[in-house]
Amino acid sequence: MPGFRVPRPGHRGGGLLPSAWWSHAAAGPLGLLAAAGVGAAYLWGRNPHQPGQLLPPCPWHSVTGLLCPACGGTRMAYDLMHGHWTAAWHDNAALLLVLPAVAWLYGRWLWRGLHGHRYRLRLGPRGVCAVLGAAAAWTVLRNLR
Repeated sequence: MPGFRVPRPGHRGGGLLPSAWWSHAAAGPLGLLAAAGVGAAYLWGRNPHQPGQLLPPCPWHSVTGLLCPACGGTRMAYDLMHGHWTAAWHDNAALLLVLPAVAWLYGRWLWRGLHGHRYRLRLGPRGVCAVLGAAAAWTVLRNLR
C-alpha cells in the first residue's frame, strides 16, 4: 500500500493508518466535520434549556457571572437543529448572524483540502481588530440588559 509503513521494533511512528493521511490537506476539515457530527449527535438528545444536562458550562460566565460573546451558542445550536429559529435568535443573535460566514469559510477550507490544497485564513491587523472589537461590543451590549 502506498504510504503505509510497517513500524520497526523500537521505532516511534508508523501505525495502522497511512502516514500520508494525517498530512493530507483535507485531514483538518474532515476531522472537524467528524467532531462536529459527534457533538451534534450528543446535543440532539439533550436540551440545554433544561437544568441538569451533562453539558459544559461557560468558564467565563462561571467565574465572572457575565455573558461572553459565545454564551448561548450551545442553546442556539440545539434550537437550530430542532428548527426553533426565533429561540436561536434569542440565545445568541450575533453568533447566528456570523454563522453563514463561518459556514462559507469552512466550506472553502474543505473544498480546497479535498483538492489537495492547504487553506489558511489570513486576517490582517484591521481584520483582527474588527473581530475583537465586534466581540467586545457584543459582550458589553448583551450584559447591559
